[in-house]
Amino acid sequence: MLIVISGLPGTGKTAVAAGVAARLHAVHLSIDTAEDAMLGAGLTPGWETGVAAYEVTRAAAEQNLALGWDVVVDAVNDSEPARQTWRHAAEHAAVALRFVLLTCSDQQEHRRRLESRRRGLRHLPEPTWGDVESRACAYEPWTDHYVLIDTSAPLETVIEATHRRLAQSR
Repeated sequence: MLIVISGLPGTGKTAVAAGVAARLHAVHLSIDTAEDAMLGAGLTPGWETGVAAYEVTRAAAEQNLALGWDVVVDAVNDSEPARQTWRHAAEHAAVALRFVLLTCSDQQEHRRRLESRRRGLRHLPEPTWGDVESRACAYEPWTDHYVLIDTSAPLETVIEATHRRLAQSR
């Protein structure tokens, strides 16, 4: 199965994806980690590098799916082309695809998390709250079925809720 954890920056995608992957004994892949490595190798920041990070992560997901592993990807997935990446990967690997959309209903908590996180990425700058607000305005509507999870609760509660909802959707 390919599980794609989506949402705005600061909603907890990476933490939730890592927690769900650990519970499922699945592979966890992150767009931001791939993009950070690409920037560290000298690629220029921008749209093309971001798209390339999706493609690199897709290829790694397909490789792991072909080996029989479940894969959990975390990515903003704010556009239809980004989501199509995962549809193609699941189709190519002949596995089920589940989208999870994370939101944080507590705007103050969302902003606090964004502004206080330290992810250890060396080349990918952290977005500002203004960046997140702009991205929220441009976030394309979903056409796929997805599991909606509010991340305003403590992390373990969110991971448990996500895991449970994914199990129900199998």
